[in-house]
Amino acid sequence: MPPGAGPPEDLPGLPDRYGRVATDLRVSLTDRCNLRCGYCMPPEGLPWLPSDQVLTDEEVIRLLRVAVERLGVTEIRFTGGEPLLRPGLVEIVARAAALSPRPRLSLTTNGIGLARLATPLRAAGLDRVNVSLDTVDRHRFARLTHRDRLPDVLAGLRAAAAAGLSPVKLNAVLLRGVNDDEAPDLLRFALTHGYQLRFIEQMPLDPQHGWDRARMVTAAEILARLRQEFPLLPDPVGRGSTPAETWVVAGHTDPAGEPARVGIIASVTRPFCGDCDRTRLTADGQVRNCLFARHESDLRTPLRAGASDAELARRWRAAMWHKRPGHGIADPRFLQPARPMSAIGG
Repeated sequence: MPPGAGPPEDLPGLPDRYGRVATDLRVSLTDRCNLRCGYCMPPEGLPWLPSDQVLTDEEVIRLLRVAVERLGVTEIRFTGGEPLLRPGLVEIVARAAALSPRPRLSLTTNGIGLARLATPLRAAGLDRVNVSLDTVDRHRFARLTHRDRLPDVLAGLRAAAAAGLSPVKLNAVLLRGVNDDEAPDLLRFALTHGYQLRFIEQMPLDPQHGWDRARMVTAAEILARLRQEFPLLPDPVGRGSTPAETWVVAGHTDPAGEPARVGIIASVTRPFCGDCDRTRLTADGQVRNCLFARHESDLRTPLRAGASDAELARRWRAAMWHKRPGHGIADPRFLQPARPMSAIGG
């Protein structure tokens, strides 16, 4: 894509050709992870990015500043891999919180190490966390992740809530024949502890490229299973641009006294591409205008070659201008991205 083929100058921010404007930035800080969830990473792991290809802390902060000050980004979520493995994470969060106008800051994590870092991250300016948790059964957790670390994750959740990183959200992926019977147990756990639960349909982002739509647990199946045990009401608030469709769990409240809710992100069966407001930056400095994009736009090379903030912003705008209208998973010609989820960032 030619760097100059971007939007008209009178369209500010990060618009695309279909009227969407990206204001939510997902920043992958590392492709490394200390779990091996099968839908994200094989048991033997993956080759890591060479360290010289990964953006330095200073480079990350500079691109965050460009995104916030020049491109209208209002929300930043740090992802991975596992972002808690990034040595400079607390300082990156603190410097992101100092940007003006201050963006909302969140973190998606597997929770291992969160017990130690929750308080420093909150003090640095982190607003909230999303923690991936696909089961509350210790033996099943070990089988799913190839690590016996459920107690560490639960400790991290408690620490996040105590530190004020709220609302604490849980992300759960159900796999047919593995943990698809656990939807009610996960919701019961979330309601008991005051966490917000979001189920996510399994997406074609596995490194083995073995995703099979016929085996995916659908949003309709998840909802039907939950309704067998919980009275769920349509959420009067509506979804807006958020990816989760939510329901009120009748008779339950959250720690703030508001009605408790459960959500389902139906990326495959009920895509929300028309409302998408996201832009993504990989750990090696590539802009992705869609989670399922087959092409990336390089910011690391011009950044290291001395490009100005204005030039970096222009390239970023060009990348987003060419975003497709939808991810195309339902198209028979759909091809998975070459990178798996661990290397893209959630």
